[in-house]
Amino acid sequence: MDTKALRQKILHLAIRGKLVPQDPNDEPASVLLERIRTEKERLIAEGKIKRPQKAKSSSSEYHYQKFEIPNSWKWITLPEACLIPITDGTHQTPTYSDKDNGVPFLSSKDVTSRSIDWNNIKYITKSLHEELYKRIAPQKWDILLAKNGTTGVAAMVETDAIFDIYVTLALIRPALGYIHPKYLLYVINSNFCKEQFNTHLTGIGLPNLHLIDIQRTMIPLPPYKEQIRIADKLDEYLYIIDKVEEDVSSLALLVSNTKSKILELAMQGKLVPQNPTDEPATDILRRVNPKARIITDNPHYPQLPDNWIYVSIDDINEYKSRSVNPAVYPEQVFDLYSVPIYPTGEPERLKGQEIGSTKQTVKCGDILLCKINPHLNRVWFIDSDSDHTQIASSEWIVVRPKELYAPFIREYFTSPAFRKMLCSQVSGVGGSLTRAQPSLVKQYLVPIPPYEEQIRIVEHMSKFIENLTDIEVNLTTL
Repeated sequence: MDTKALRQKILHLAIRGKLVPQDPNDEPASVLLERIRTEKERLIAEGKIKRPQKAKSSSSEYHYQKFEIPNSWKWITLPEACLIPITDGTHQTPTYSDKDNGVPFLSSKDVTSRSIDWNNIKYITKSLHEELYKRIAPQKWDILLAKNGTTGVAAMVETDAIFDIYVTLALIRPALGYIHPKYLLYVINSNFCKEQFNTHLTGIGLPNLHLIDIQRTMIPLPPYKEQIRIADKLDEYLYIIDKVEEDVSSLALLVSNTKSKILELAMQGKLVPQNPTDEPATDILRRVNPKARIITDNPHYPQLPDNWIYVSIDDINEYKSRSVNPAVYPEQVFDLYSVPIYPTGEPERLKGQEIGSTKQTVKCGDILLCKINPHLNRVWFIDSDSDHTQIASSEWIVVRPKELYAPFIREYFTSPAFRKMLCSQVSGVGGSLTRAQPSLVKQYLVPIPPYEEQIRIVEHMSKFIENLTDIEVNLTTL
């Protein structure tokens, strides 16, 4: 489900006056606005606030005034919704302190989730706090708007805690009693305001939103009682969306874990019943490789059914080069049953083609296991000889199973047990230098069932995985 789009659709309806009905008994916004202006003049006369400079109108102002709103509403700029001028935090480099001896100090990074994240905030010295607090003292119901980085994201102060803010945050103080702070917060976080902010962003790499452009932002103002009704209805709807988002996330995790569990059961011989008439895996391996070291029990591996065996990758692999360094990939490379490397389109497998020298030809039926970052532990199966598009280069371990059902071996390489084993034995400092050692990987043991059972397992798994994948797709398209 595209919950972000749904949120914005509901917000869009709200700020156009289409979310809740209008009440003709409500005091119209024009009267409300005049009362705010009267209150400002009183505060100016008493010397409690300074008369703000009138911001120059922008060309976008007329565009937004054409936006249709109910007759009882009014178009205003953000400063008209406030009794004090919109300002920002300190521009000086702060002197930081520890938590026990300091005062909380917020910046734009602390509001990027549309609520204040108090978990990773910084602290400044008390002496600096006393200086900053004389200029601006944030209080409950203030709105903090990110000016830098993730610009245009706002959060409301819902605590009486004492703190200071950095220049990367603008402080908007709604005229309480005239402007409902939750309504104003919703409007500022809507795409309607975001589009206005985006037209004024400056800076290369790190976007910056200036106070003057924030002050020019226009918003629709409903009657006060309607602001309350809108905020309450938005709280109700967005709470439901949040819960759906949580449920979708939980279900997606469950689906992912179920896929892993199916793979685990399949590779332990617990997914399909054994058939006593199947040719035992021991006989297959003696024919494929008489010198293969056949293991029926290993304390470090799960117990297998009686007609299964363990054998090393090297003993079933016809491809004897240590690795291959392909010059070509397809445009879309997907990791089987996992996150795509290049996430576009539908999953498709790597197409066969000669890679490197003639001694290193990769052909249909081969399994490629990436041994180096950034795609360590990714598995691809070559199921045709079609050409494909060149895009990159990496290093692979190639496995060419002899007289075994290659899709079964591929499935084992995607299993949680194999992936955990591979990732536990890598070398390198980290990042792009991390890699698996082919000489070690080829000694890993692979569980081998009778050939007919290999086929039954893959077919059974495919049905399960297909159904689970459909569920995953539906979760994103509800």
